[in-house]
Amino acid sequence: MTRCTRTVVILILLQFTGISMAKEPIVVRLWPDKTPGDVGIQGEETSRIHQSPIVGPTKLITNVSQPTITVRPAPEDNNSGAAMLICPGGGYWDLFWDLEGEEVAAWLNSIGVTGIILKYRVPRRPGDVKGEPPLGPLLDAQRAMRIVRARAAEWGINPGRIGIIGFSAGGHLAFATATEFETQTYTPIDELDKLSCRPDFAVMCYSGYLKAKDGDGLRPGLRIPGNTPPIFLTHATDDNEKLGGSNAEHSAVMYLALKRAGIPVELHIYATGDHDFGVRQNEKLPSSWTGLCVNWLRSPQVSMLPK
Repeated sequence: MTRCTRTVVILILLQFTGISMAKEPIVVRLWPDKTPGDVGIQGEETSRIHQSPIVGPTKLITNVSQPTITVRPAPEDNNSGAAMLICPGGGYWDLFWDLEGEEVAAWLNSIGVTGIILKYRVPRRPGDVKGEPPLGPLLDAQRAMRIVRARAAEWGINPGRIGIIGFSAGGHLAFATATEFETQTYTPIDELDKLSCRPDFAVMCYSGYLKAKDGDGLRPGLRIPGNTPPIFLTHATDDNEKLGGSNAEHSAVMYLALKRAGIPVELHIYATGDHDFGVRQNEKLPSSWTGLCVNWLRSPQVSMLPK
C-alpha cells in the first residue's frame, strides 16, 4: 500500500469517529539493536485491509519484528499534558492499526491527550504457549513506557500523566503493563531502562485473557499489586468469544478482583455492541464509553485531565 493510499484509507475510517487527523506523527524504534527475547519470524512486515463483518474495512499489520511507537502529540492549543500508550488488538496475531490505533490517537488528540500507538511484535512466535498470551509484547510495552517518560518534555507530556489503553488482546497487554512494572522482563540495555514503566492509569476495552478458563476467578498468573494504577473497563454483553471476540465476563471478573484489592476501578458493560467497537461514534450503545472515560479521567479518583 502506498503512502497516499494509506492516507486515504485512514481518512475514510476516521470519518466514523467524527475526528480529524493531526499533523504527521513521530515514529521511534523501541530497540536500538536486536529485539530482546525474540526468536524472530520469517517474512517482512506486511499490512492488509481486513473486511470485518462488524466494523467494515480496517487495516491490519502483522509480521512485526522491529517494534515502534507512533507519537501523535496533542494540539498545542489544547494540550492537557496527558498521554496514552495505545495497544491495538488482534489476538496477538495482527494489529488492528486503524480501528484501534490511528482512530484512537485522533480521539485522544481531540480531548487534549497525546496518542502514542504501540506497534508490538506479532504474530505469536514459535515456542509461545498455545492459547496463552505471549511474553514479547509486554517487553515492548514496558520499553515504550520508558521511552515516553524519557522524552516527555520534548513531546509536551507530563511524566506523571502517562497512561495506557488497550483493545481486546491489547486490553490484556494494558493490564499486564499496569501490573508487571516491578518485574524485570528483559536485561537493561541503556539509561532509559532505569526509568519506571508503570502507567499512571489504564483503560481496557473488551479485553481478553483475564478470566480463568474454568470458573469465575482471574486467569492463573495474573496478579494485582497494591500500587496498581486506577483502571477503567468497558465491554458489551453480546461480545462472543466463539466468533473471535471476548466475553464480557473477562471485564466483570477483573472489576471484582480490582475492587477487592482496593484499586480504583470503573466498569461499564453495555447490553449490546459486539466486539471491536473502538472509539467510533454511531448508533451502537458503546459509542458513549469515550465520554464516560473522559469523566473518569477528570474525576478526583484519577485526576489525569483538567475539569
